[in-house]
Amino acid sequence: MRIALLVEGSRAGAGWPARLVAGLPEHEFDRYALLSGEPADAAGADSDAGLRTLALRGPRPGGRAPGAVRRRPYARAYEQLVRALVLPAEREGFAPALHRLAELARQDGALPAFLASGRAHQVLERVWRSPGADTAAGQPLVHDVLVAGDLLEQFLRPLSADWYGEEPGGLGAADLCHVVGGGPAALPALIAKELYGVPFVLTEHGLHLREQYLGYRQAPYRWPVRALLLSFFRQLAAETYRQAALLTPGSGYDREWQLRCGADPDRIRVVHRDVPAAGHPAAGPEPSRPTLVWAGRLTPAADPELMLHAFARVRAEQPQARLLFCESEGRTGYRAHCVAVAERLGLTVGLDGDVRFAERVPAEGRWAHGTVAVFPHRTLPGPRLLAEAMLSGRAVVATDVGVAREVLGPAGLLVPPCDPAALAGACLALLDDRERRERLGRAGRQRAAERFAVEPAVAAFRDVYLELVSHWPAFPAAERTPGVLPRPFARPAEYWVAGPSRAVAARVRTS
Repeated sequence: MRIALLVEGSRAGAGWPARLVAGLPEHEFDRYALLSGEPADAAGADSDAGLRTLALRGPRPGGRAPGAVRRRPYARAYEQLVRALVLPAEREGFAPALHRLAELARQDGALPAFLASGRAHQVLERVWRSPGADTAAGQPLVHDVLVAGDLLEQFLRPLSADWYGEEPGGLGAADLCHVVGGGPAALPALIAKELYGVPFVLTEHGLHLREQYLGYRQAPYRWPVRALLLSFFRQLAAETYRQAALLTPGSGYDREWQLRCGADPDRIRVVHRDVPAAGHPAAGPEPSRPTLVWAGRLTPAADPELMLHAFARVRAEQPQARLLFCESEGRTGYRAHCVAVAERLGLTVGLDGDVRFAERVPAEGRWAHGTVAVFPHRTLPGPRLLAEAMLSGRAVVATDVGVAREVLGPAGLLVPPCDPAALAGACLALLDDRERRERLGRAGRQRAAERFAVEPAVAAFRDVYLELVSHWPAFPAAERTPGVLPRPFARPAEYWVAGPSRAVAARVRTS
């Protein structure tokens, strides 16, 4: 089959998408990436000749603004979109407005220039301040209009991409679109389904909408701008869930969030994201000094303060115990705050102290420095770090939040969040019982290897692709456009029969 892989960021040629492509050589993948505009993304994309890219940040694409006559349909479609974002009674106009803007962009390519024009800003300001608008009470300023208009232009750039069409490499020539991450990356898949009937599957490793809500809490915009942009992402997620042939979240925790956002439970199938560490050997012998190891980004969500309070109780029972933070600072100054908390608890901080903060510990070896891996998080939306700790063969203690119960199961200890006494008790129970540590470590490694190996994830998507295409109209373009001849799949059925029939398949394909 021809599969269009749509990813936000330059990761279409690396990481999980690369492992998926490598594991399914029987399919042809056309890769598309929406770049954030960061230098690292641009450099990585430029080095990959097989990757088609579109920048979501930075200067808008070139092109002349539409003339006076052409501005009218653009203004009507844009007004319908904005009204759908700010007027609750007009939410149904969101999807038609997107498709109308995409249609106009295909005709003359003037959409980016129009969205940056004064006419578009006038439409946005008038509707935004209209009675009954969600954000009218915030009195959007002219500055807010300019900022929101610029951001909407960036998010809507996929509507004017040159990726559409039925020629080789176009989304209309694909048998299936696979969207990784959601958000603006789903816009091309929505347009391809509307134009050519191409089905798409959506994979989310962490809910895109949830990440936007968390990210915009710290965004440097006034609240009317944040509310408008979150309305855009909320309605885009709802439309994506409605139109996707199948949703494949990376965990049951993400599945519950998708259900809360309106997804159809009959079209959701959990496919655990593979972890490269599944192929690595277990960590070596335990360190001579009993050590609790914590890893991740040093942020309040990871609750290192809870870890320090629990460790103070552990050390009161086991004076030889040590706490190692293998971390990268997630917020400027937060490490200094954690050091101050440790000192107030009577703990020494340093290379030979009770607590050590280490930044440059290799990811593949950080668990080898500990006796027990500890996750005292307030929220744990992704399984990767926890699965890596389990794959090391170390016993794991985690707070019962996010994906922890789903990933750890009976192969570790779960404690209530924000409870230093319970966390300390679980850590002491493992530090005092070597046999139990080893038993839980072996069970955790086996459980993680079964769930997060590369092969099960690849096999799951092989089944997903074949199932979707088998239930979808074989020639959607012919059904939608009179006179259009049926378009066969990338490889006819004879290709999959071993032996001389493959030569027949090749002749059929080229004829």
